[in-house]
Amino acid sequence: MLAKLTAVRLGIAFILLLLFSPIFAQRKVSGKVSGPDGKPVFGATVSVRGSRTATSTSTEGTFTIQLTKNQNTLIISFVGFETQEVNVSGKDDIQVSMKEQRTDLNEVVVTGYTTQKVKEITGSVGLVKAKDLTSIPAGQVGEQLQGRVAGLNITNSGQPGQGAQISLAGVGNFGNVTPLYIIDGVQGDINNINPNDVESIQVLKDAGTASIYGVRAANGVIIINTKRGKAGRTIVTYDSYVGTQQPLSNGWGLLDTKGRAALYDLAVANTTGAAHNNPQYGPGPNATIPYWLVVGNQYGLTNPGDTAGKSALYNVDWGAGSIYQIVKANQQGTDWFHELFKPALQTSHTLSVAGGGDKNHYLFSFGYLDQKGTFLGTYLKRYTLRFNSDFVIKNNIHIGENIEAIYRDNPRTGILGETNIGMTYREQPIIPVYDAFGGYAGTRAAGLGNAQNPVANAKRALNNKGLSLAVLGNVYAQVDFLKYFNFRTTFGGTLDNFYYYNYGYHSYENAENNSSNSFSENGGYNRNWTWNNLLTFSKTFLNDHTVKALVGTEAIENYGRGVGGTRYNYFSDDPNYRILDNGSPTGQSNYSYAYTSALSSVLGRLEYGYKDKYFVNGVFRRDGSSVFGPNSRYGNFYSVSAAWRVTEESFAKSLTTWLTDLKIRGSYGIMGFNGNTDPLNQYTLFGSSPGLSYYDITGSSTSTVQGFYAQRIGNPATGWQEDKKMNFGFDAILLKGKYTISADYWQKKSSKLLFPISLPAVLGGATAPNVNTGQVDNHGFDLILGTSQNINRDWKIDVNAALTTYKNKITDIPGLPYFDAGGLRNGNAVRNQVGHPISAFYGYKVVGLFQDAASAAASNQPDAKPGRFKYLDVNGDKQITTDDRTFIGNPNPKASLGLNISITYKQFDFTTFFYGTFGNDIYNYTKYWIDFYQGFEGNKSTRALNESWTPTRKGNTVPIQEFSSNFSSDGQVNSYYVEKGSYFRNKSLILGYTLPASLIKKAGLDKARIYIQATNLFTITKYSGLDPEVQGTTAATGIDYGNYPANQKQYLVGISVSF
Repeated sequence: MLAKLTAVRLGIAFILLLLFSPIFAQRKVSGKVSGPDGKPVFGATVSVRGSRTATSTSTEGTFTIQLTKNQNTLIISFVGFETQEVNVSGKDDIQVSMKEQRTDLNEVVVTGYTTQKVKEITGSVGLVKAKDLTSIPAGQVGEQLQGRVAGLNITNSGQPGQGAQISLAGVGNFGNVTPLYIIDGVQGDINNINPNDVESIQVLKDAGTASIYGVRAANGVIIINTKRGKAGRTIVTYDSYVGTQQPLSNGWGLLDTKGRAALYDLAVANTTGAAHNNPQYGPGPNATIPYWLVVGNQYGLTNPGDTAGKSALYNVDWGAGSIYQIVKANQQGTDWFHELFKPALQTSHTLSVAGGGDKNHYLFSFGYLDQKGTFLGTYLKRYTLRFNSDFVIKNNIHIGENIEAIYRDNPRTGILGETNIGMTYREQPIIPVYDAFGGYAGTRAAGLGNAQNPVANAKRALNNKGLSLAVLGNVYAQVDFLKYFNFRTTFGGTLDNFYYYNYGYHSYENAENNSSNSFSENGGYNRNWTWNNLLTFSKTFLNDHTVKALVGTEAIENYGRGVGGTRYNYFSDDPNYRILDNGSPTGQSNYSYAYTSALSSVLGRLEYGYKDKYFVNGVFRRDGSSVFGPNSRYGNFYSVSAAWRVTEESFAKSLTTWLTDLKIRGSYGIMGFNGNTDPLNQYTLFGSSPGLSYYDITGSSTSTVQGFYAQRIGNPATGWQEDKKMNFGFDAILLKGKYTISADYWQKKSSKLLFPISLPAVLGGATAPNVNTGQVDNHGFDLILGTSQNINRDWKIDVNAALTTYKNKITDIPGLPYFDAGGLRNGNAVRNQVGHPISAFYGYKVVGLFQDAASAAASNQPDAKPGRFKYLDVNGDKQITTDDRTFIGNPNPKASLGLNISITYKQFDFTTFFYGTFGNDIYNYTKYWIDFYQGFEGNKSTRALNESWTPTRKGNTVPIQEFSSNFSSDGQVNSYYVEKGSYFRNKSLILGYTLPASLIKKAGLDKARIYIQATNLFTITKYSGLDPEVQGTTAATGIDYGNYPANQKQYLVGISVSF
């Protein structure tokens, strides 16, 4: 019995020894990681070669890691330093000095369904890292990208929630030029991303890198990779800033009340013929500024006592009887611009938690942005929640996911153009914001024009809402097998739910009032999913030949529904009462819609490399889309590209003392674009309506027969837009990374453009289909220069510049000589015509002002008169007609430049960023309203009073101020409105300080940095409008209707801490 017990005990001991022997065999290795300056490196990754064991260094650069008996090599890596392998055999304490990585040639980047090292890339790729983005704290990623990548043209808007307009490699069509955004492997919306979640961005600029996305690639591809957890201890990071945005100080440069009265006198003096007697200012030329604008039905009263006994008659409620207002004139003048534009608070908070172990990595982040607009009632509140994770099931099986939820509160209220912002320059200064009893004042009194009180409009819109909740992301599974193969399947998508409502109110204060209130409500959802399956092969043969191959499939579906309606004449203006069911059915409008489309694709990629010297890539993709007809549904897209690293040649070795690396590359390929074609584009649809398709057979109103009319004309022959792009460039690294140069020359021919053509009137206003029509050619040159200098141990300077130049030209519009766009009150400002750029300005060219009656009479120009515009006789027929219109401006910039300068001194950092565009024109439509007295009797510019032509001021260039609107003044589109739009702006200036580790360690922190930032400190420009950074549509860009300025100054204080 004792022997048996002893045997059992020995057996248990033997089993325990087997189980725990790996633990007993483990050992600890500690160490410290420092940079080339001797300072500790915080956050460096220390991993064991051949395993997933890893940790990260502390704020003091120290680490401790467990190794088994047979593990003797540690790998130390950190962004910006060369990765090092350290043999720790027989060592338990090491000191590692990192070398700065200046070339980044082995950095791995995402380039279309796969990854490549920088040195292997054969195409043109713009790389932007997180530190470059966060150097400009902003609410949206698009704002941060401006000027960072050569070839990427970005126009920002100052309006909260309004995304930047982004185009790549010129303008390739008449419609949508927005690039394709791939977020963590699936298509997404750049405006939904919290900038603090971004790890890196790759911009695929040529066909060699982008054509693998096929029909979605013509406008370029921007790949966004979000941050992920890393092996090591959990790290908590908190980033926050708070500040204020300031409105522009001068606004439109308008007149005060006395100046406006003086302009009236000037117009009276300049106008001959009929007498003028303004109800407010009198007959002139000595205008009288009234005391009361309106008292009931009396206007322009000058006696303060004129309201005696009339207060009881005051009424602004339509339901209580006739409107009776009492409005006192603002004799000093209302500054309408600053009544609407006020300082606005900006707040951002992001909290992230990241970490992981040997077999799992995770990152959680929460973001909150509260961006109030300087314009009354504009704001964006955005909440983001992100969770990314990766798991190792077995050594060769990996799974993971990326999920983000975004909630946005951003009212959809129109404020541009002739709406609220436009009213700030159209409302006269003599009108106060409020009447004598606190109601809104306006143009109800005669002689004040027909503008609306913009403060009233904005405040009535404060209850409007625009809400959306989007969930997006993907899950993936990856299997490595047979040593050289990898299979990855990814399924992801977006579900975006939206809900908007707007209130309309009775108005009483305007010359043209809303006679009823209203309520509009709409909602719906957009859903899309993407599923791709990719098989990759990678192997190096005979040490010198590297072959990588990828084949895959991709399926995409888009689906959405929406419904909405509007009702009028509610019993009450109370927002809580107004729902659709409570409104009157009279005049109601309702709508609903649904859409669906699908894309099915096969794709392939083949890469070959020889001795890290020669690289050749080929790409093929075949897409089939449901939006096109059966005979036009499929398209093939491909590219070939090659690169040669000259410095790997034996003849170039003598140059490597100064030429560290030189790569010459070129690519050619075909990409596609579906032009946002409606899924119903191929079909002709019919509808029925009593007003459009019912017919009274006998004419007795008793035999009405239901008929049908064409709602949409279909075109099953419509197919893809096709873009052929060629690119040649080089990348050079000098003096081991102290200097870098990247240059590209490219050409892009966009044919079979998708655009709806005009239909004959006989079709009764049916919706026109997209058809393939026209060709546009673009060519340009991109240049990126950079330098990184360590002056000494304490000083470092980095300078990077991105220069873009391009030209575009329409080369074909089949069946049409041109088409016009940019419709304004005095005509179309844009003509798209063969031989000219897209969106070129077209009209009469002003060559001066008529100086005397004789020259005006001899001109054969309609309405010619001294002080009015003199137009160029383009065709030389001695008369001015519509045939004398010509091209008067180009809104496309000849060049754009981004310049970033970063300087660090010990714990201090200083960064400033400049951006500008050069050689573009702007059509300043606001001049139509504020530079001519005739037309609408709103406010006017100071130049209309002080710089306009008069018989005694004949050298001036602003036309005569008079009461008539005519052909030779404001009645036609002409070059007077066209101004030089070039500008150079200090976009951002930041001064930061990183607290010493010895100080923050006591508080339990790993890192802490505080900073102050100022944006838009100055702009150098000759443009007279609010801001030369003007957004617009592709076919009619560069028109300033009174845009929300993007150049308002902003001052922030921020902090970033981790522990």
